[in-house]
Amino acid sequence: MTSTPPRRALSRRAVLAATVLSAAAVPPPAAAQATALSERDRADLARIEAYLNGLTTLRARFLQIAQNGATAEGTAWIWRPGRMRFEYDPPEPLLLVASHGQFLLYDRELRQPSTVPVSQTPLAFLLRENLRLSGDVTVTRVERGGGFLRVTLHRTAAPAEGRLTLVFQEDPIELRQWAVVDAQARETRVSLSRIETGVRIDPRIFEFNDPRFFEETEPRRGPPGG
Repeated sequence: MTSTPPRRALSRRAVLAATVLSAAAVPPPAAAQATALSERDRADLARIEAYLNGLTTLRARFLQIAQNGATAEGTAWIWRPGRMRFEYDPPEPLLLVASHGQFLLYDRELRQPSTVPVSQTPLAFLLRENLRLSGDVTVTRVERGGGFLRVTLHRTAAPAEGRLTLVFQEDPIELRQWAVVDAQARETRVSLSRIETGVRIDPRIFEFNDPRFFEETEPRRGPPGG
């Protein structure tokens, strides 16, 4: 029986930069240009819009892989519209929570919270109430292969915020992965497994504006709800 080599944990700064702080002052060096969409592309984009707009709650395990091969794992919750939570497994001390238009980044070791507007991150797209793959979102590529559908996009008015590629299982359609490319052309992938949709989620896990949120979060190192 062969052993699996241990994964390297992501540094705190790498996690922060790669996951949500992809907004930057300059665009990537080789920004992708939008290509003409075929009728098949448009039909698939319509399927994706319908799937995502019909998605209310999601809970899954995630594996995050940085461009240098460093990894981290944890549990993700999405409650559309507007709410998302990434709780990293030990030894990573990070907690990321989106709610009320802000993305909280909390370091449990330093007991230090900071926030950025959700609108300035590529992941804001997934949290929209009325999600559309047109208008203020530019789709630069649609790819198919191996039973998966890949869609690359960026905010039309702000390509400097980074590019987001969503990967869906094609039949039945299901979100399985996303990849963010930041302003230095560094890519970070987040893959989902053990996906559950339509689950009940305690809304308190997103309420970081409540001072008790940090008191309740600080001692806990495992994912809420078991």
